[in-house]
Amino acid sequence: MAPFAARLASANAIADGRGIIATAIEANVGTRFTIDTLRMLRRRFPRTRFVWLMGADNLVQLPRWHRWREIVELMPFAVLPRPTYNHRALACQAALRLRPFRRASREAAWLATRIAPAWIFLSIRQHHASATLIRRQAMGE
Repeated sequence: MAPFAARLASANAIADGRGIIATAIEANVGTRFTIDTLRMLRRRFPRTRFVWLMGADNLVQLPRWHRWREIVELMPFAVLPRPTYNHRALACQAALRLRPFRRASREAAWLATRIAPAWIFLSIRQHHASATLIRRQAMGE
């Protein structure tokens, strides 16, 4: 996994500051696993409707994550297209297992109101800079 500062910089590269906000809350509260961070957010902000965002590259890797099935049952998520990963992501183990819960991309505006598991693969212009390049730039390399 990339260093936290690099992951935060990558998230800030897509955040718009309104609907998508990248924060260092994970580092501030000391959670190690995604499931723990998401649970903490739900406890801390019980009235907020969260949608977890991940890249297509992470959807491919998701079955290797700690308690990944609990993650997808905790909150809806949207998958951002990533160059060279999109076809693999839609054919990967997680996507196949979660196929009954996939919503059309046009339902993105309502995803936060859906009960998990629910997910979409966003039909948006993809960021062509690789995650590796974004991390290197964030680290000043």
